[in-house]
Amino acid sequence: MMRLYAVLAGLYLAQGVPTYLLLVALPPLMREAGASRTAIGLFSLLMLPLVLKFAVAPFVDRHRLLPRLGHRRGWIAPTQALVALAIAGMAFFDPSDALPLFGLGLLITLLSSLQDIATDGYAVRHLKGEARAIGNAVQAGAVALGVIIGGTLVLVLVHRIGWVPTILLVAFLSLLPLVATLFMQEEAERPKTGARPPSPSLGAFFRRPQAWLILGFALSYRASEGLVRGMEGAYLVDIEVPTAWIGYLSGTAAATAGLAGALLAAVVIRRLGLGPTLLLLGGLRSLCFLAFSLNAFGFAPGIAVALAASGFQTLIRYMELVAIYSFFMKSASDDQPGTDFTLLACAELVIYIIGTSLAGIIADQVGYAWLFSLATVISVLGIALSLSMLRRLRPRDEPAA
Repeated sequence: MMRLYAVLAGLYLAQGVPTYLLLVALPPLMREAGASRTAIGLFSLLMLPLVLKFAVAPFVDRHRLLPRLGHRRGWIAPTQALVALAIAGMAFFDPSDALPLFGLGLLITLLSSLQDIATDGYAVRHLKGEARAIGNAVQAGAVALGVIIGGTLVLVLVHRIGWVPTILLVAFLSLLPLVATLFMQEEAERPKTGARPPSPSLGAFFRRPQAWLILGFALSYRASEGLVRGMEGAYLVDIEVPTAWIGYLSGTAAATAGLAGALLAAVVIRRLGLGPTLLLLGGLRSLCFLAFSLNAFGFAPGIAVALAASGFQTLIRYMELVAIYSFFMKSASDDQPGTDFTLLACAELVIYIIGTSLAGIIADQVGYAWLFSLATVISVLGIALSLSMLRRLRPRDEPAA
């Protein structure tokens, strides 16, 4: 199993580095170089391939891009090589050149989405039982490390060695995870003997018993988080938290909390089981939101309270990712693992994006305190609804890990 965990760490790190290069490091570097705020704002559209990748997931599950390499490896190796090439291409442009950088960024996210589908399919096929919690902890930890390399490290290096050397270094680092593909066990991907399984499709997921309950869980469990995350940074600025502190909190500190949270989640799931862990984490998340509310109302004033709530929420968020991804993997079919997992992950992401989009509107209308209070109420209701769904699913599902 250690070999499998090492492979997954490499594959998920390969996704994290370019993603956080584009979404965390690039916007401030572009602004510093003179790019307009309008142009920088449009870079949020680079998330679209990550949201819509469920539409092409059946294609990846169904077809082999390079059959000689195997099914999943045949998608992962060439897409990652092209991602590294596209990152290197960014070195030919100045950070203020928004249009070509947007084009390369869109290519990177498209390729990364295909790789993500194949990687998730590989993980679903190989992680079983208690191994899911550890495997998803490895995934969350690799993503947190991607924040450090693609986000924090890039911002530091650009000011020390320059834009071009930094981008070329990141391109090289993006190639290193390809070593992991050499150790993938593609022989485990062969279909079972007997009746030919149905062709992977979105319809096949919805024809499964209790599919709507599984999707309902994905849509409801973390439905509140976008409301808080969308305005968390703005709130910290408005209560006069120094921007340097915010940068540290959202960068290295967040990545460190992510690594710790991923490991802690795996331990908690193995001790308590998946259902009780989801209940515990949902309750702790609600308490974080409540702390934000009390702080904004003035009942628990002070920067320290807001910073503590923000930091603890980051820890809980990574723990939740391990738990819900374990549930998604348990719910995915072996016949179309990439399609099922991707559909559930995208559903959860869409609700998050809707929340972040509405957060500013709500805050402008009723203020931070009522926004955070609304998120707290939705969080509690989401937990209750999600656990009701889990109880109805359990008779058809394997025991909690």
